[in-house]
Amino acid sequence: MTPSTASHPWHYAFGRQRNWQWRGWRVRYTYYRSQNSGEADSALPILMVHGFGSALTQWRHNGQVLSQHHPVYALDLVGFGGSEKASAPYKVEFWVEQIFEFWDTFIGRPVVLVGHSLGALVALSTVVAHPALAQGLVLMTLPASRQEMLPAWASAIAGTMERVFANSWVVRPLFRLMQQPSMMRRALNLAYTDPSRVTDELVELYCMPTWDRGAAQTLVRLSKAATHPSYAPNTIQLLDRLNVPTLVLWGECDRIVQLKNRQVIFDHHPCMELRTVPDAGHCAYEESADVVNQEILHWARTVSSTVNSDR
Repeated sequence: MTPSTASHPWHYAFGRQRNWQWRGWRVRYTYYRSQNSGEADSALPILMVHGFGSALTQWRHNGQVLSQHHPVYALDLVGFGGSEKASAPYKVEFWVEQIFEFWDTFIGRPVVLVGHSLGALVALSTVVAHPALAQGLVLMTLPASRQEMLPAWASAIAGTMERVFANSWVVRPLFRLMQQPSMMRRALNLAYTDPSRVTDELVELYCMPTWDRGAAQTLVRLSKAATHPSYAPNTIQLLDRLNVPTLVLWGECDRIVQLKNRQVIFDHHPCMELRTVPDAGHCAYEESADVVNQEILHWARTVSSTVNSDR
């Protein structure tokens, strides 16, 4: 049975939520006006991109705080959250186009672009493709693409096997399981270091989009798309082209995307600063919201003052 929509947190007043028609698809976004009227015209806007399976509501502990000094925007990638579960060509390049056209339509001036997990990969790809979009970048974990994890011969074999298991007869039963709050809670417990953070409210936030029309078929499309090398670019190659000041934030206890195999990449990159978040897992933006908010605000001030001093 579909859960009641009368009072679930999907409809929380999270900023000024609106729908935008992009290429014929519905996209949900939200906006916080800067609360500091003296900084409203000069402060860098902050644009936030959520992770896989999540939505703009993942930033509910960040948006209000960041808007004390900056205009804040967040949107749901097509296929996720309150955006349309569309028959779309799902891959990172597709979401890059969505981010760029959203920025071009609603913002039109340099931003601090913040991305988490899949959203970090989309954000990185966006600033490499469109460097004028961002004055600063914040990556909260950065997953490796499949071509980085597997040699070409293994990738071909793995891709064939993955495509077999990405068919609807496999994905749909798994999808129905994940619609159940108890199963969603188990999955979230892997992402959160502190089990007490996995509240009924959080579980419902993740469960509700699964009841949208087309959600099951969208997961099938996403699963199939993720088996192809064209789904995501090579992050090492992206970082070689990166020239935007970038802050990398990583939960020390992240079990989903571990830092140990990636740290050397960030430590020696001239544009990047790596800071770990103590006692936080994959969802540091919520588990250590105060720390993350202060890091983002400090980074925004840093990149803004650097650009102003160069003028």
